[in-house]
Amino acid sequence: MIQTTASSLDTAQNTLWIRHPLAVSDPEAAGGVVIQGQCIVEAVPQGATPTTPVDQVFDASSHVLLPGLVNTHHHFYQTLTRAYSPALNKELFPWLTTLYDVWANLTEDQLALASELAMVELLMSGCTTVADHHYVFSGALQSAIDIQVETARRLKVRAALTRGSMSVGREDGGLPPQSVVQDEATILAESTRLIDAYHERGEGAMITLALAPCSPFSVSRELMQESARLAEEKDVRLHTHLAETEDETNYCQKLFGMRPLDYLDATGWLTNRTWLAHGIHFNDEEVQRLGQAGTGIAHCPSSNMVLGSGMCRTLELEAAGCPVGLAVDGSASADHSNLAEEMRQALLIGRLRYSPSQVRHQDVIRWATQGSAGCLGRTDIGGLKPGQQADLAMFKLDEARFSGAENPLAALLLCGAHRADRVMVAGQWRVAGGMPLDVDLEVLLARHDAAARELRKQV
Repeated sequence: MIQTTASSLDTAQNTLWIRHPLAVSDPEAAGGVVIQGQCIVEAVPQGATPTTPVDQVFDASSHVLLPGLVNTHHHFYQTLTRAYSPALNKELFPWLTTLYDVWANLTEDQLALASELAMVELLMSGCTTVADHHYVFSGALQSAIDIQVETARRLKVRAALTRGSMSVGREDGGLPPQSVVQDEATILAESTRLIDAYHERGEGAMITLALAPCSPFSVSRELMQESARLAEEKDVRLHTHLAETEDETNYCQKLFGMRPLDYLDATGWLTNRTWLAHGIHFNDEEVQRLGQAGTGIAHCPSSNMVLGSGMCRTLELEAAGCPVGLAVDGSASADHSNLAEEMRQALLIGRLRYSPSQVRHQDVIRWATQGSAGCLGRTDIGGLKPGQQADLAMFKLDEARFSGAENPLAALLLCGAHRADRVMVAGQWRVAGGMPLDVDLEVLLARHDAAARELRKQV
């Protein structure tokens, strides 16, 4: 049985020094960090000892220490349709139309398993803040976000959950079947209910909610505008897919008579409250407008490659003023939920678009931590500074792939780290020895696989 129990090292009542890591992403914390409660209280310089009295010490001399990785875009339910034969070797629109007929049959039990599997997989990769964009609501699946909140709380992970929506179905020229399309009054009422019930504010928030129409062409103009209005009223963030493919650009020009970003601007979304998934096909003028607005970009390198969508202009967007973060995207396009592996993909595709000297391993680590936190509108996560949340990802270099590596920090990306040895969220260990704590992984995998097989039978 694959099961691990909670570690004896707990910072709830003690002060813990993560001592002298093998390498660390922040040079100011080269001697480690001191954790008290759920926060970092001291970054220790190289070779020094803490000025804060400590009760416990964790010897990190064999670990590379990073802030907990922050995911900015995902579709948990898609873990049930990985490597699905009818959808293979397709571009975005035909890929979507093939899979919508499968996803329309999702049940709440299946979503609960999919969400748990995705969160656990992310945790094991060093991700401490998970994000999801759920927009498939059918008669059998009405409480998706409530289920995800319960799952995140049980796993004790930080979660940025978005209430997605689709209001334009095939009968009106959209892509999804009518069975997963909702009317605007229902969407807005449910969005309000979820924000009021679950959205936490301030530093250390564990659950945050955002409003997330699936894409500008899968909902009406009125719903885009009303979502922006509600987000302003409730002070929550906005999220959607945008500029993922050239087909999308052509579709928007035909449907609205304007490019996707112009339509986004016209509906009140071009603000620093918004972060966008993919953000590939922007011209120079649009990059500058996005930067001036402070709109975030969730870079999804693996999904972009699998679907042949294109390469995100990460460097230009970041230089213009956009927060740029990383995301695994859906597990039916990237086919995994591993943010450590996504860092390597971002490094490689970045060097293909630019050059090795322009896209360094330090830049990609920044995107996966500080940049991703910026997309979510947060400064309390994504770093190792005193006062920030004690969200940590710690990797060992004891696999064959790392043997001979001279630079431990670069080795994480260049040699392909895929599993963290230790993960801490809000001062509590959630992964130890590479295994999730308080989770029977063997049972979860068996139940999840059975759910995936049952879902495929419904088509």
